[in-house]
Amino acid sequence: RATDRASEPELVLVFSGKRKSGKDYVTNLIRDRLGSEVCCILRLSGPLKLQYAQEHGLDLDELLGPGPYKEQYRADMIQWGETRRRQDPGFFCRLATRGARQPVWVVSDARRLSDLQWFWSEFPRQTRCVRIQSSEKTRKQRGWSFTAGVDDAESECGLDSGVEFDWVITNEADAPSLEEQLESAVTHRADRHKHTPTN
Repeated sequence: RATDRASEPELVLVFSGKRKSGKDYVTNLIRDRLGSEVCCILRLSGPLKLQYAQEHGLDLDELLGPGPYKEQYRADMIQWGETRRRQDPGFFCRLATRGARQPVWVVSDARRLSDLQWFWSEFPRQTRCVRIQSSEKTRKQRGWSFTAGVDDAESECGLDSGVEFDWVITNEADAPSLEEQLESAVTHRADRHKHTPTN
């Protein structure tokens, strides 16, 4: 629970998007812009893969990487994660946020409504939800291809509808620059500081 956390964040940006939409690229951009003293990237899939690797005797580094090793376990890992979440919807969120000390948390890979609900309930004031969008054509150019049991599972489709995102960012060559689109999310924090009364 909250006692595991080093401090309360000032801002929690929860990102979601399809495979190869560029979530990692965009979240890294934000961290680089704000600096790692101010901003940390939290991955919900990190603790999931760690637990899964430990329980199944697998190579964690390979599971965390982009290669074929991860793909061969992906479908089973998704099922295993679903079971864990049904038992305890906040299980992976709690693990991911443990020890986070920076004022800005960037959650790079929310996949389900239960992920968002956990952050909304734990940090109602601070949480903002951001959707990264890319066309199928662009995602294919980045190496995506449809995989049954993965791309039609809740882990990919759970946030496709029914969520009002605070910001939607289009990660395409012909879209406005990411810097421009991220401006509102990043200046949101600066504005909050500006309006905080000092004693």
